[in-house]
Amino acid sequence: MSHSRPLLRLAALSLALALPAPSRADAPLPSAREREAALLVGSVLGGTPMLEDLRSLVDEVGGRATGSDANTRSVEWALERFRAAGVTARAEPFPMPALWLERGATASVQGPGVRFTPRVAAMPFSAATSRGGLTAPLLEVGRGTEADFQRVGAKARGAFLLVETDELKDVDGLFREYDEAALIESRAFAAGVAGVVYMGSRPGNQLYRHSVSVGPRNTRPMMVMERDGAKRALRLLRAGKTLSLTAALDLRTGGPYEARNVIGEIRGTTRPDEVVVLGAHLDSWDLGGGALDNGANVAMLLDLARQMQRLGLKPARTLRFALWNGEEQGMYGSAGYARTHAAELDRHTLALSVDIGCGRITGFYTNGRAPLVPLVDRALKPVEGLGPFTQLDVPVVGTDNFDFMMHGVANLIANQEPATYGPNYHARSDEFEQCDARTLRANAAVVGALAWGFATMDEKLPRQSRAEVEALIRDTDLGQQMKAFNVWEEWASGARGHPLEGKPAPAPR
Repeated sequence: MSHSRPLLRLAALSLALALPAPSRADAPLPSAREREAALLVGSVLGGTPMLEDLRSLVDEVGGRATGSDANTRSVEWALERFRAAGVTARAEPFPMPALWLERGATASVQGPGVRFTPRVAAMPFSAATSRGGLTAPLLEVGRGTEADFQRVGAKARGAFLLVETDELKDVDGLFREYDEAALIESRAFAAGVAGVVYMGSRPGNQLYRHSVSVGPRNTRPMMVMERDGAKRALRLLRAGKTLSLTAALDLRTGGPYEARNVIGEIRGTTRPDEVVVLGAHLDSWDLGGGALDNGANVAMLLDLARQMQRLGLKPARTLRFALWNGEEQGMYGSAGYARTHAAELDRHTLALSVDIGCGRITGFYTNGRAPLVPLVDRALKPVEGLGPFTQLDVPVVGTDNFDFMMHGVANLIANQEPATYGPNYHARSDEFEQCDARTLRANAAVVGALAWGFATMDEKLPRQSRAEVEALIRDTDLGQQMKAFNVWEEWASGARGHPLEGKPAPAPR
């Protein structure tokens, strides 16, 4: 709260930007829509409870993996805050294909004259070991390239393979990590390994969760080892030492179960059946408090709803503030929403996802819908002083825009400066201090202007057909991304996105 005076000055500046003074006495006055956008922008830049909401979610609820008790508490936490603000809210159930939670993970490395116990974290959808653990030879496989696996050859069968990584610096590196992991794991599984051990890529020996590429279909123990411990093991192996690894992974696993999204709603006035969805995921992995990923943007959407209600702003279209669950395990909450609301999707004007932490919003991914670009530019006019903003018309997989994109609904992802996101992604260090208060409030102003613009403008892009979505896949790297995120087969079978023509959508795996 020490930034309250600068924030109030920023609020005043933004109001001035949103309501430019007429240059002539007969110049037109700002429209009602422009005045409403200015009110909303100024409000979220001021002294609202947004930062206290973030602190409460991170410190009091904590890490909230879907299926955990903390996640159940987070649903009630969000419902209480919507309702306290006077915003209609409900919890909507959806199916999760499999339960996965870690109860404990330990490892020891041993060899002639060597024994040490590096810290490890089980990868989501790792298989558990027996109570006494699993012991197998530890081999290094370099970066896990095809040539590396050829070098190791048949020795890989029945062994734990240690994979060397670069230290993660930014979001681009994060996406490379996902792409490379899918290839490494496919080679490892084909080689018949006992399991895979990744050298931790986060600085300061931070442990983190990085999902197994094949999700619940995985049958092997998989883990991340603290960076310095993995480096030690790698040096020993390259010096000719023979090592084995004993891993004990105590996991809570199970079959399908039901989880819940939280949906706050401000009903539209003149076009209430048309819907703008503003989304951020409520779930997080459990090693840290989940501030960057994605509590900050949950707090932002809650505050936008609160301020709209407080100011009595009435959008033309219905605004839905969607706090998704199941995002980290495969974006299942937003997929569940798309199935539940399938009959309404033709009337969904836009679905926005904000999910890259607390860095400044620099624009939006328009996900292969070029006609969205000028509409976004227009909606951001009230906050152009917080820019510049650049829209990138390329499709992106990895967050809750995905199922809307696969259903042909116009969708956006906020593009953000990386700030502290990459090194703290899914890590123990993802705590409240990672977020800069002023940047988060400025982002709220940007998202508020965008939301109000799309909730009140006349234009609406038509929903795309399955054939049009298939063309987007064909003409871009979208299919490659879908395979890296383990969602290709569900699209190809019709379980996600537009169903196959003439066939009902199969149940999700």
